[in-house]
Amino acid sequence: MDVAIAFASAQLGDRYGLGGFGPDVWDCSGLTKAAYAAAGVYIGSHSATNQYRTMASAGRLVPFSEVQRGDLVFWTSGGGDFYHNAIYVGGGQIIEAADYGKPVRIHSIWSPGDVAPYVGRPTG
Repeated sequence: MDVAIAFASAQLGDRYGLGGFGPDVWDCSGLTKAAYAAAGVYIGSHSATNQYRTMASAGRLVPFSEVQRGDLVFWTSGGGDFYHNAIYVGGGQIIEAADYGKPVRIHSIWSPGDVAPYVGRPTG
């Protein structure tokens, strides 16, 4: 988890781009996938929905109320698909590749109504 957070933190300020998978352009699931790959942990493919389903099938989901540093936070509009994910860094903050015009950043959890009720815990 510390390796994943350190990797993601090293990307702070990099540009957002849909489909971005580094080294200087990221989207949300590209950043989370690369961060955990740097730690030697497979969290799923380059898709927030796939990463959620990978965590679910591995039995790695825990209630959001138990969120810990390094957990994957997911946003959904319902229907089983997820439109965003990020890494929780503590204190209500996430590191994310959010959207166009917003570089990779540490930010407070936004749009709490869309946050999924479960987070992924890639490591024990």
